[in-house]
Amino acid sequence: MLRRKPTRLELKIDDTEEFESIKKELEARKRQREEAESTGGVGGDSVAGGPETPPSSSTAASRTELINERIGFKPHPKPTTLPTLFGSLQF
Repeated sequence: MLRRKPTRLELKIDDTEEFESIKKELEARKRQREEAESTGGVGGDSVAGGPETPPSSSTAASRTELINERIGFKPHPKPTTLPTLFGSLQF
């Protein structure tokens, strides 16, 4: 295997400014979402979430399904029959 010299990464002022602006946008969205949840969403669709936002009870399940789909993980539970529990034991 060939080795190469480490690549030098440089942090520029533009990069930090872009990071800060994205961070502020995400925090603003999070605050809007929390405010909408705390008010109970009076009036149907909330301004922050919109009609695409699922209810908070199914958010965790849909989020894990989304993550599993994105990484290609397809969980299949093993069958719980007696041969699988005890293997090939003879009684």
